[in-house]
Amino acid sequence: MSEIIQQIAEFIRLKVPETPTVGIVLGSGMAGLVNAMEVEYILHYTAIPNFLISTVEGHEGRLVFGKLGGKKVVVMQGRFHFYEGYTMQQLALPIRVLKLLGIDTLLLSCASGGLNSAYRVGDIMIFEDHINLLPGNPLIGPNNSDYGVRFPDMSAPYSKELIQKGVLISEALGIHYHVGVFVAVAGPSLETRAEYKYLLTIGADAVAMSTVPEVITARHLGITCFAVAIITNAGIPDEVKETTHEEVLKVASEAEGKVTSLFTNLLQEL
Repeated sequence: MSEIIQQIAEFIRLKVPETPTVGIVLGSGMAGLVNAMEVEYILHYTAIPNFLISTVEGHEGRLVFGKLGGKKVVVMQGRFHFYEGYTMQQLALPIRVLKLLGIDTLLLSCASGGLNSAYRVGDIMIFEDHINLLPGNPLIGPNNSDYGVRFPDMSAPYSKELIQKGVLISEALGIHYHVGVFVAVAGPSLETRAEYKYLLTIGADAVAMSTVPEVITARHLGITCFAVAIITNAGIPDEVKETTHEEVLKVASEAEGKVTSLFTNLLQEL
């Protein structure tokens, strides 16, 4: 796998001479951030040998290089999920490639169900911490010491400094935000009422099927992380109603401007 990652990074460097310092992973329905960029290069996942292929509606499947907030960035316009059939180890590949391309900071977004009764559809939640309920960990297997230590510390997976900046920026922009705990589950079925109640009981404020494998991989690599979720549906047991992926995409698309504004301003302060 390490050799494949090196080959992918070398292929991309031949196509894209710029060196990004920040990576951005866009969640479902949040492709609009690219419209705020000064786009310089676009590579479709299908054009990159041995790269993963995004199969979910709302994930464009492109690496977009350019500038945002005055910083050189590479955007994953489309992420990968365990429920697509990828192994946890495969989910680590794109983040390791981004590290080899030059990033030292990773901003992530996702669409989530809100478990906390204070959360409303369209709000954003800044990640303070997470719970991994996915069936595995992207670091399982032989450890490559070039990437990081065998047992990486996860006491603070999300940068406290960036969380503080994110709070101040959200307040200045008038964004209705929360700071909370995210839980990742396997999916692809949405949660039952009993599962929502369970997830709330164990300390989660929002739930989705992504992000945590990317963050674990990034922290293993020494990459600084900041993540936000758009609350796209209510997971409060007494308020749960039937939800479709189309509805999730619609809410995420309508609210993604908040994420774009927050990320743009945050990049200006890095």
